[in-house]
Amino acid sequence: MNGRVNPSQRLEDQGISGLGNVYYNLMEPALVEAALKNGEGTLGNGGALLVATGEHTGRSPKDKFVVRTPSVEDSIWWDNNKPMDPEAFDRLHADMLEHMKGRDYYVHDLYGGADPAQRLDVRVVTEMAWHGLFARHLLRRPAREELDSYLPEFTILNCPSFKADPERHGCRTKTVIALNFDKKLILIADSEYAGEIKKSVFTLLNYILPGKGIMPMHCSANHAIDNPVDTAVFFGLSGTGKTTLSADPSRTLIGDDEHGWSDTGTFNFEGGCYAKTINLSAEAEPEIYATTTKFATVIENMVYDAETRELDFEDDSLTANMRCAYPLHYISNASETSLGGHPKNIIMLTCDAFGVLPPIARLTPAQAMYHFLSGFTSKVAGTEKGVIEPEPTFSTCFGAPFMPRRPEVYGNLLREKIAKHGATCWLVNTGWTGGAYGAGSRMPIRDTRLLLSAALDGSLNDAEFRKDPNFGFEVPVHVEGVADVLLDPRKTWSVNEEYDAQARKLVAMFAENFAQYVPYIDEDVKAAAIG
Repeated sequence: MNGRVNPSQRLEDQGISGLGNVYYNLMEPALVEAALKNGEGTLGNGGALLVATGEHTGRSPKDKFVVRTPSVEDSIWWDNNKPMDPEAFDRLHADMLEHMKGRDYYVHDLYGGADPAQRLDVRVVTEMAWHGLFARHLLRRPAREELDSYLPEFTILNCPSFKADPERHGCRTKTVIALNFDKKLILIADSEYAGEIKKSVFTLLNYILPGKGIMPMHCSANHAIDNPVDTAVFFGLSGTGKTTLSADPSRTLIGDDEHGWSDTGTFNFEGGCYAKTINLSAEAEPEIYATTTKFATVIENMVYDAETRELDFEDDSLTANMRCAYPLHYISNASETSLGGHPKNIIMLTCDAFGVLPPIARLTPAQAMYHFLSGFTSKVAGTEKGVIEPEPTFSTCFGAPFMPRRPEVYGNLLREKIAKHGATCWLVNTGWTGGAYGAGSRMPIRDTRLLLSAALDGSLNDAEFRKDPNFGFEVPVHVEGVADVLLDPRKTWSVNEEYDAQARKLVAMFAENFAQYVPYIDEDVKAAAIG
C-alpha cells in the first residue's frame, strides 16, 4: 500500500526516525481505505469521506507563530504575526518528533503554484490518512514519475495528537501552528482542522513571492471561455460570495481561493477547492453540490443521516463552517492548466451589513489600493454571541491572518501591476440594501450577477456614472435590467437622514482603521476615501 518516493528523500534523511509504518504518496483509493480502517471517518454517498474535526472546526489564528530569526526580523509584519523564539521552536520540534515515534504517518510530496517557474515543493507529513487526502486535493500533485526525483523545499508536520506546553514551547495554548522560514519547516499540533495545512502553504507563498515581484492574492479567479487574456480576479473575505460569483458557468474557473500574479499572468496556487456547504443547494450551485457525492471528496463537520448517509445542508449544530474539499477537475468548467492572463478586471467583494455601499462602484487605482488595504466586510447580528448590531471587520489585503509582510508591500505590488497592465477595478457589495441588517434586505444575487456581467464584458464602462458623496468612487446611474433605485443606496432607505447617519458612521470606521497605514502610503491613496 505504498506509493512512489525519491529514494534519497525518505523521512530518515530529514532526521525523522523511529516511526511506525510510513506510507509515501498514496493515491485517493488507498487513502480512503486507510481512513476508514483507522476509524477516521465514514463512507458517504458516492464514496465521499465524512469526517469531523472535533474541538477545532476552523483555523486557530491566535495560535499561529512565526519563528523570529535574523533573516526575517526586518521583513515580517510583527504587529500581525506572533513571534516565537528559535529555542522554543527547537524544543517543540524535538518533543513532537519524540511523540511521533512508533506511530504511523502518511507522507505526500506536493507543491503550491500552477506556474512551473514559481511552484513551491512542499512535503506534507500527516498523522491522519484523511489529512493526506485533503492535502492531495487542495495542493497540486506532481506527475507520478516526478516523485522519483522530488526534493521538498518546505516540510509540514501535522500531528493532532501532540499537545503543546505553552511554558516550554513558547506558545499560547496546547494548539500551535509554527512557521520557521530558516529551517523550512511548519509544525501543526493539536488541531484536526485540515484548513491549517492549506493556509500554511498560502502563508509561505505570501512571504516568498513578493520578493520575486509576484503578487500573492486571497482571491478566486476565472477567465472567458477559450480566452485566458480576459481574466478576472475576485478578492473577498468569508461570506462575500468569492466562490459563488467566480463559479460562473459561462466562464472558465481558474481557482476559488489563492492565486499569484506574475509577469506572465495569473496562476492558481491550489489543485482543488474547499467550499462551504452550509445551505448549499443543487439549484443555486449545482457544480459544487454535485461534488458532495463524488468519490474521495472530503466532507467536514456535516450532520448526516446515519442510515442513508444523506447530508443535512442546513444543520449547523457542529459548525456553520461545514465544508467539502475536492480536486479542481470535479468542476466541469475548471481550467486544465489553472493559468490565466493578466487580470482585465479586479473585483473587490464586500458584505456591507450597514446598507451604505452601492451594489457596484468603479475604483481609481488609488481607491483600489485604499479598499484593498482596508479589506472591509461585516459581521452580522446574531452570528456570534454578543453581537447585537452589525460589526465592521477590516482584514487588510482581504486576508490579514495569512500576510507575513506589511500590508503596503502587497498594496504597492497590486498598484504597480494595475498601472502596468491596465486592469479596471470594481467594488461590489453583496450585503444589504434598503436599510441595515434587520431592516433592509440582502442584495439580490440576480442583480449582482447582472452588474458583474456588465463589468466583465466591458459594457458597464460605457454607462453614465455619478460620484459617491461618501467614498468618492464612481457609481453607475443606469444598468440595463437593474432597477435604478438599487444603484443609489440612499434612495432605497425610507428615511434618507437615517442613511446619512449610517454613512457617516461607516466612513468614520474606515478612517479610523486606515490611520495605521497613513505613514506608509502616497498622498493620493490617503485622499482616496474622501467624497
